[in-house]
Amino acid sequence: MVFRRVNVSFVDLRRQYKLIRRQLQAALDRAFESSTFIFGEDVILFEKEFAEFCGAKYCISVGSGTSALHLALLALGIGPSSEVITVTNSFVATGFAICHVGARPVLVDCEANYYGIDATCIENAISKRTKAILPVHLFGHPADMNAIMELAERRNLKVIEDACQAHGATFKNKKVGAIGDVGCFSFYPTKNLGAYGDGGAVVTNDPSVAEKVSSLRNYGQTEKYHHRVIGYNSRLDTLQAAILRVKLRYLKHWNEKRAENARLYNRLLDSLTPVKVPSVRKEAKHVYHIYAVRVQQRDKLQKFLARESITTLVHYPIPIHLQPAFRYLRYQPSSFPIAEKHASELLSLPMFPELMRDEIFYVSDAIKRFYEIS
Repeated sequence: MVFRRVNVSFVDLRRQYKLIRRQLQAALDRAFESSTFIFGEDVILFEKEFAEFCGAKYCISVGSGTSALHLALLALGIGPSSEVITVTNSFVATGFAICHVGARPVLVDCEANYYGIDATCIENAISKRTKAILPVHLFGHPADMNAIMELAERRNLKVIEDACQAHGATFKNKKVGAIGDVGCFSFYPTKNLGAYGDGGAVVTNDPSVAEKVSSLRNYGQTEKYHHRVIGYNSRLDTLQAAILRVKLRYLKHWNEKRAENARLYNRLLDSLTPVKVPSVRKEAKHVYHIYAVRVQQRDKLQKFLARESITTLVHYPIPIHLQPAFRYLRYQPSSFPIAEKHASELLSLPMFPELMRDEIFYVSDAIKRFYEIS
């Protein structure tokens, strides 16, 4: 099948904006009229609505996904001399948040098929200093929360879910973020639920944790000018909350469109031997923040697609244990062979709700042509 050359963006936020422009402008007008730009009504309402969406009792909005992880760890009492087990194939912020509280990241390898933390590796990484497990729902696919929660309960460990890429994903029909002790979300603009700037949230069913995060995000205050602990300035502003409230109404539909796009990609690419399309755990619902395929000749394919006006990305070319910032952990190349192999093979294809079927056909056809001539 032959297609005319088209430009296919990795993400195109302008398409989404055009569809909801009127609702956004009305929401922003209301926020400007109130002129309460910090802790305005939209912040309070968004926290209530997002908690309900996640199936959690409490939502505390913060300045970013990294802040959500950082403040959640602090609220659970994790600090110096503590260890937190997490996976090496994640965005570096997962590891940084652990470091920010003075704890030590203890890294483990990922699952071969689902890319999340390999729960079978966690127990051997537990020491007397281990205080928590921090699974990452990578690319929008839930980690194996059954195994993780069973182990955490047995070993008396906290579970902090990094759900920054998984808004609306479910494990056994329960929304991720509300399964562990704490769930952390990012509202970076390209996320499934994205603001027009930075933003994040912590969700929990624990009132004590909610109270601590709420204080920590606002200079350690429980009431104005009464600073009971050393806190931070990490607040979601009213304008971003107003935007997120509009977008939250569309999130279920947008996730369904992502899944529909993924099914089309799967149908077009699954028969290609050099390409491994994403696997989905039977208990899980994937929300495809990233549609990542494992491919042969990854770097050459990416350059070929760029010449065909198709933008792709690599998430993530250097695992955490090989980053210079984490050299002090003394991990070596080949410490985590599955993650390192994936880092050389994974390629993220264009994926967003407004992506058109013809564009998916064009991308898939280009991939097929690459392997035909290679």
